Amino acid sequence: MKKYFIFIICISTAFFISCEKDPVDPTEDELARDALYNIMKTYYLWDKLMPEVKKEDYPDPYKLLEAMRYRELDRWSYVQDYAEFEQQQQAIFVGHGIRIGLDEGNKTRIAQIYNAAPMYEKGVRRGWIIKKLNDVELAPIFINNDMRAYNNLIGASQAGITNTFLFETPDGEVTVTDTKTTFISNTVIHYDTLHLKTGVTGHLVFEQFITPSNEELEDVFEFFSLCDINNIIVDLRYNGGGNLSVLQNLAAHIGGSSLFGKPLLTLTHNEQLKSQDITMNFNTVSSSVNVGKMIVITTRGTASASEYLINGLKPFMEIQTIGDTTNGKPVGMYGLMYPRVQPQYAFLPIAFAHLNTNGEGDFYAGFAPEMYVPDDITRDWNDRNEACLKEAIYLLENGTVSQKSQYKYRKPVIFSEGSKKPDYSFLIDK
Repeated sequence: MKKYFIFIICISTAFFISCEKDPVDPTEDELARDALYNIMKTYYLWDKLMPEVKKEDYPDPYKLLEAMRYRELDRWSYVQDYAEFEQQQQAIFVGHGIRIGLDEGNKTRIAQIYNAAPMYEKGVRRGWIIKKLNDVELAPIFINNDMRAYNNLIGASQAGITNTFLFETPDGEVTVTDTKTTFISNTVIHYDTLHLKTGVTGHLVFEQFITPSNEELEDVFEFFSLCDINNIIVDLRYNGGGNLSVLQNLAAHIGGSSLFGKPLLTLTHNEQLKSQDITMNFNTVSSSVNVGKMIVITTRGTASASEYLINGLKPFMEIQTIGDTTNGKPVGMYGLMYPRVQPQYAFLPIAFAHLNTNGEGDFYAGFAPEMYVPDDITRDWNDRNEACLKEAIYLLENGTVSQKSQYKYRKPVIFSEGSKKPDYSFLIDK
């Protein structure tokens, strides 16, 4: 089985024997806490800026990490159950395979659905209105941003749980009963070509940078190459990051064969680990295109590897963004497992910063778009009237946005199934 870690951490614990009473063996949580403490002291990017803590004051690694975090900049370090983490990296999904969002008219809709999900086979598509879930009106839960109520209603991320959805579709109301299953999710959500005044444009909706994505991306860019595209629209609105080697591949697919082997980005570490600073190159891939311009559709959930793609390709091609300002994560983490045998935890502390080949990084404010456009969940990905896609097409064909931006930020309410942590990781594949 493929592992996703550059380091394997083994921590030995010293025990002090008191004359007054027998020593108490530490719990598994306390051993994990102590391991994380040593990891943070060694690998954390802001190791000199962490708050001083006494690790014994915290019962487990989750609480210790929150105490040690450099809060001025670090919004991303986290601890996760190892089994959940490994499932994510292998694209194993348990559930209906959907995201649900609240549109600007306060209607709940399918914001995303995996092609491999049973509900997709039943005809459910992005943009469908969900009026009721298990006979409960869904919109009030989303209007109140009540994720707990939503999770209680839809149930745990567990195969065998059945839910009934009342949809309002373009063809009328339909009831769909679906049982949660375990399946391999697709990370390429959609791709097609757009025949515009400026030529043939590739259109890719990409959700996550994980190792199984590589095969999907090969198929996409083999198709784009055969279609001889000259520009590309990459939709990363729900893409929170992922694996470094996948980023190297996607950048090479887009950048073209002339960039194979050339520097893409540099990872820089804290002073203790300067010897591990490394320059990562564009990989060599079998299918690539040579586009003149890339438009990226972004939201505030566009993070980490997605932002690295924008920053990494900037020195080599014209790039503009449409949608909302990106997350602003110019730093990344290694996935560190604990313990070595039968891991229970994945520790993901921020461990390095990123610079492109021009030495540009530190984009903590995110990348602001050419025009602010809200995420239009009322339409499917291939609908040219979907607000973000429509504006991206306009920008390509006219060289400017359609109007001065009037959009005022409205925090989107989009719930994924269960309580899975957003994947803001940025991992070395080892």
